[in-house]
Amino acid sequence: MNKDIIKNNTKDDHDSESRSTSNGMENTKKTNKILKGVVTSDKMDKTVTVLVSRFVEHKKYGKRIKKTKKYKAHDEGNVKKIGDVVEIEEVRPISKDKHFKVIR
Repeated sequence: MNKDIIKNNTKDDHDSESRSTSNGMENTKKTNKILKGVVTSDKMDKTVTVLVSRFVEHKKYGKRIKKTKKYKAHDEGNVKKIGDVVEIEEVRPISKDKHFKVIR
């Protein structure tokens, strides 16, 4: 009978520990990606296309290769023009292709 009491006590202790660790996980905030690039198109309303370049090293040969990717970003005031260097931040999806916004 004493064994049953001990088992029940240890089970309660584990439950309280798991609850306390889950509360610690809820307080963490996700950081959004911030990318820097050049505006390549401003023809759309409240949207710009930003070309982001990065360098990656070839696995076998070690040579650095330039990789580029275009992102559509939300530009609320239509103030950015072609050639401007901007920073874009990842946000919730605004449309099918647009999930970044211009911050600078």
